Amino acid sequence: MSTDDLVSLRRDLHRKPEPAWCEFYTTARIVTELEKRVDLDELHVGPDAIAGDHRMAVPDDSELAVWLERAREAGADEAVLERLEGGHTGAVAVLERGEGPTVGLRVDIDALPRRESDDPDHAPAAGGFRSEHEGAMHACGHDAHATIGIGVLERIAESNFQGTLKVFFQPAEEVVGGGKSMAESEHITDVDSLLAIHIGLDHPTGEIVAGIDGFLAVKHLEIEFSGESAHAGGHPEQGRNAVQAMATAVQNLYGIPRHNDGKTRINAGVVEGGSAANIIPDEARILAEVRGETTELMNYMDRKARHIVRNAANMHGCDVEFSTGAEAPSATSDQELVDIVADVAGRTEGVSSVLERDELGGSEDATFLMQAVQDNGGNACYVGIGTDHPGGHHSATFDVDEESLQHGVDVLTGAVEQISRD
Repeated sequence: MSTDDLVSLRRDLHRKPEPAWCEFYTTARIVTELEKRVDLDELHVGPDAIAGDHRMAVPDDSELAVWLERAREAGADEAVLERLEGGHTGAVAVLERGEGPTVGLRVDIDALPRRESDDPDHAPAAGGFRSEHEGAMHACGHDAHATIGIGVLERIAESNFQGTLKVFFQPAEEVVGGGKSMAESEHITDVDSLLAIHIGLDHPTGEIVAGIDGFLAVKHLEIEFSGESAHAGGHPEQGRNAVQAMATAVQNLYGIPRHNDGKTRINAGVVEGGSAANIIPDEARILAEVRGETTELMNYMDRKARHIVRNAANMHGCDVEFSTGAEAPSATSDQELVDIVADVAGRTEGVSSVLERDELGGSEDATFLMQAVQDNGGNACYVGIGTDHPGGHHSATFDVDEESLQHGVDVLTGAVEQISRD
């Protein structure tokens, strides 16, 4: 793909962002582009690409139906859409080129549920490729990731690569809900080396991070309190105040002791309950997350959080139920692959600096795939592709420097080829 082709595809995906498990147009567009450009040996789509029982944080049927219809109206291939019904999105493309290792490349494809800036200084707005789906936006560069994945496949197909290349076009990263479904699929079991990528991460255009570490293991919790309603003025003593229980829990969640073994995090991101000022509320809810530098530290935070919440409920005579949402483990990039990526990047035109390693400081469900490959005796590495982005990740003004698309294709193609030779 030429640079113009990469830019054109990325802009088309940017115009039509879709949130987790709603990537109907995106998946269909990827399939169409692959069938046009690459003579693949296998292309697994939707339910054939994932282990559907391991999907997490799937929207309800009504939301899925809205996004499916939007994809249909946008002209997505109907035959592909039929295979994606129910939110079974994503794809795995397989290219076989004789004897050699099986190399995997994981790219994510979903967008975020936030409105994109319409400021005339915002490049997508000025260039006519701002989101057409009001309230959804590619604010983290996954449109660029999908584009790079297709570019690498085409380049490898034209090269002297020996082995098998599998590109995992993974849905639902933003809710850490899709990685496990691909890690539990049959497609990961024979992967010897896995590369995963992210663009930006506060690294400028021309900079490559050969191995990113510092992934915080994460777990999402939905906490529901139930009490008993009563008239707040006439008989307050007859109520069991679920909002009081919720407020007590929130106050104390942030008091969980830090741990000597590493970083820990807690956040109550959504707190809600009650219906009127004169009614003792009988229902309240917290959506929270716990994180840890290791999976063990995340589990420590999970245990402490549940203990605090139960005691808060008991204090105010309420009942409480927990639901575990999406989660992802921690992971570390293997030095063998870090060395290969660094060596290739240092010889790639347009790359001005190479960092051996850096820390993400957040969470990512590519760790499920990395861990699966490593548990099977293989190597895994998470690569950063620098790009100048005027707004921070997840902000309304986020955008990528499209020059970095070619850098990503060049470095990853070179790394895949080098892995096959080593």
